[in-house]
Amino acid sequence: MTIYESEIPGVGHKFELELDGEERLVVIIHHDGKRELYRRPGPNEDSVKLASLTGKKARQLGSILEGAYFQPVEMDELHVPLGEAIIEWVEVEDGAPPVGRTLADAAIRRQTGVSVIAIQRGEETIANPDPETEIEAGDILVAIGTREEQAALTELLNAGDAEDAQS
Repeated sequence: MTIYESEIPGVGHKFELELDGEERLVVIIHHDGKRELYRRPGPNEDSVKLASLTGKKARQLGSILEGAYFQPVEMDELHVPLGEAIIEWVEVEDGAPPVGRTLADAAIRRQTGVSVIAIQRGEETIANPDPETEIEAGDILVAIGTREEQAALTELLNAGDAEDAQS
């Protein structure tokens, strides 16, 4: 991630953090300690103000982002008793090939190697779904498998997007 810093005469400093693509998070630190957060979608698009924070609130947010309150697990360093397997949550997009098919018909395990251990459908959780459970757009599949198998599942669920792009 690249961070750009510049001085804003009479105001303070501006920091721009590159996010995905051309999107940036802009932080302006005023001389009086106030911080403003903006999201800039692209180079020719107007920034959208997200928040204005006092110095104290900015430090609290910073400590949260730094992991002082909750330390997430770095997946590359994770060692679990599942061997090489990991559990992922993957959303089923509109137009994905499995939409409208049962788990058995979609043959997700045969095609990708992952096992679907649950489906989150809105507020409902379908634990250990049976093979006749139909997959719907918007479902979140909870699957166990290796990183490679999880990547194959993501690719399968994004195949509808690739077909739409070719049309």
